[in-house]
Amino acid sequence: MAGKVLIAEGVATNRILLKARLADACYRPLMAGNGDSCLDMALRERPDLILLDLELPGRPAVDVLGLLRADPRCAAVPVIALAAAGDGAGRRAALASGADEVLTKPVDETLLMARLRNLLRTRSTLSELAERGATMREIGLAEPAAPFELPGRIAVVCDRPDAALRLRKQLATGLRDEILPLSRAEALTEAVDADVFVIEAGQETPGGGLRLMSELRSRPATRHAAVMLLQPAPAVAAQMALAFDVGANDVQTSGIDGPELALRVTRLLAQKRQADRLRASVSDGLRLAVIDPLTGLYNRRYAEPRLARIAERAMRSGESFAVLVMDLDLFKQVNDRWGHAAGDAVLVEVARRLSDNLRGSDLVARTGGEEFLVVLPATSLPEAEATAERLRAAVNRTPIEVPGNPPIAVTVSIGLALAEGRRLMRPNAVEDIVHQADHALLAAKASGRNCIRHSRTAA
Repeated sequence: MAGKVLIAEGVATNRILLKARLADACYRPLMAGNGDSCLDMALRERPDLILLDLELPGRPAVDVLGLLRADPRCAAVPVIALAAAGDGAGRRAALASGADEVLTKPVDETLLMARLRNLLRTRSTLSELAERGATMREIGLAEPAAPFELPGRIAVVCDRPDAALRLRKQLATGLRDEILPLSRAEALTEAVDADVFVIEAGQETPGGGLRLMSELRSRPATRHAAVMLLQPAPAVAAQMALAFDVGANDVQTSGIDGPELALRVTRLLAQKRQADRLRASVSDGLRLAVIDPLTGLYNRRYAEPRLARIAERAMRSGESFAVLVMDLDLFKQVNDRWGHAAGDAVLVEVARRLSDNLRGSDLVARTGGEEFLVVLPATSLPEAEATAERLRAAVNRTPIEVPGNPPIAVTVSIGLALAEGRRLMRPNAVEDIVHQADHALLAAKASGRNCIRHSRTAA
């Protein structure tokens, strides 16, 4: 089954017709005949979507909506409300209470199923992002964003300037966000950074609104913006269904009244912000997963696949690259004598000195307590030796200032191995080059520390 859909409809024949249509599409229909049974079944069964008739007997449908949105178990379940023709007040009340969509009865089946698919896709995307963000928070890699929100940016895109100004005036009565009337060309400029686009679907030629939406979806600055298409009245249900299926967040007729338009845009803005927060949570968590929190350098989790990519490029180009494995000398004595806080301050400063003496294309990572890895792409042996000496001298040049303690002098031992691209075809070549650099580091330690040794058997 594709998912559970709760049908809350007071007329038995309507419930049966909807049940048959949903079953044909491989959904699992659940049925409720009044407000209380709808609420009870929703909380018990946790449906994937709810079809809610606003004329449902018993507890008012708007009250049911409010209770659903207040309960964490159903707060995120999409709700399509079904309203009688001409019931503008009921439509607005449903949207204000948390309905994701309000369709007019009798509902066109093609449009209903397209909107249902559209909302389920959106919910699936948000749920996946939320699960990733929750995982990051569980392992301490991300924190929820602060709830404070700045005013949004709403772009109104019309063929004619007077139509854009009319829509702007309609929206301004119900929104406190910035509203930008734009032409199609202006909407596609890189400078536009809108949260929601309200687009007249005509856009000079049939299908122009869909093409504009596709263009916006293809551009990094507007890829995640919410899009509402306004179809010329009278709208054709098949065209509206197509717009939902190709990714519009909302589709309405150009004759929609101002208060309902503002409510719909407000909901789109809220959904877009929620998705932005979830994406940011995942992005921050992924970034922190590969960053050493003390020094700000990359960690081993990032360094190993990055080294593999450097080796792959070297194999294709035939160039050589160098691997430096570094270890602070007698670092345990720093911690034992001055404390771990002083030791942390030393590591932070060493990381800074290493970073300041490398190219932007070089990789530097903290791979252990006082161990560092440096990878130098497209580098010959003389260049690698010169870089290693520069790094050794940078660490040793001046003692490190530590608050509350005298300056602490530290040195570093470095093991160097050079990999030639044409010899990287053999199995385990990348692991071998790091292993050879490790052996060179041991030789540097055995030679009295604060020196550089390089492997003569590198790949």
